[in-house]
Amino acid sequence: MTKLIVNLPKALETMPARAFLTQTQGISNTIWKRIKHSGTFKVNGKLVNAARTELREGDVVTYDIVRPSNITPEDLPLDIRYEDEWLMIVNKPAGQLVHPTTQEPSGTLGNAVLYHYMKQNESHAFHPVHRLDRETSGLVLIAKQPQIQFKLSPKGVKTFHREYLALIPGELTPPAGTVDAPIARALPSIILRKVAPEGKEARTHYDTVKTNHDLSLVHLVLETGRTHQIRVHMAHLGHPLIGDDLYGGTCELISRQALHAFRLSFTHPMTGEKLVITAPLPSDMDRIVSVL
Repeated sequence: MTKLIVNLPKALETMPARAFLTQTQGISNTIWKRIKHSGTFKVNGKLVNAARTELREGDVVTYDIVRPSNITPEDLPLDIRYEDEWLMIVNKPAGQLVHPTTQEPSGTLGNAVLYHYMKQNESHAFHPVHRLDRETSGLVLIAKQPQIQFKLSPKGVKTFHREYLALIPGELTPPAGTVDAPIARALPSIILRKVAPEGKEARTHYDTVKTNHDLSLVHLVLETGRTHQIRVHMAHLGHPLIGDDLYGGTCELISRQALHAFRLSFTHPMTGEKLVITAPLPSDMDRIVSVL
């Protein structure tokens, strides 16, 4: 069941339920219609006609709608680092897709999350707020309700802070800085990206954590979130991630790009609590770091 506490714009004393849900909570018109016809819409515990209801500051709105999903729940390992009634954060292993595809409908993070919901007797669709490449390990933020996803990325602008650890050959000069280089598709490939003047703006902040001159562990913070951004920017600097053969990295020490999303920080959209969630380096990267 979805539960919302009404917080109206300052200039308004009341607001139609539809306007509140669609304009401030990110509910689509399609979802609104399902809410309206669900027969479960309540304000302060009282069942009401959603289409004729005016909401006031502090009202408690609840409703329950069936959320059909084409993702099959699967009993797969799931490393949950944080969970509450609104969202969860999972540490994804390298080699796993976030979302099922036509060619690969099973074995993904989405299948595992849906199974977890089923075990908890919760009914949610799969709403990852962001994604990681298949071979990138680390934290993925998942909303349990579409309006939570909207609050975390209002108008497409993400309000959470992502930090990564990566292994690169050599050492960066200077050891800390910012890569400000636009990224575009490397046509005719549908996968590859490149630094190009016509690309979309992309900024990555970095600092060197540890180095033995031959290899370095680098801390990276995304200011923007372009496809393959860290991989492209490090290759642009002449230091492609080790294991990232797509962008020129060597696979002698590790068989996948050595990139791990180790920290997520944000203000909880419902409670206002400041959260900082971390995930340790996976064993394949930690083994290399231990000898630096």
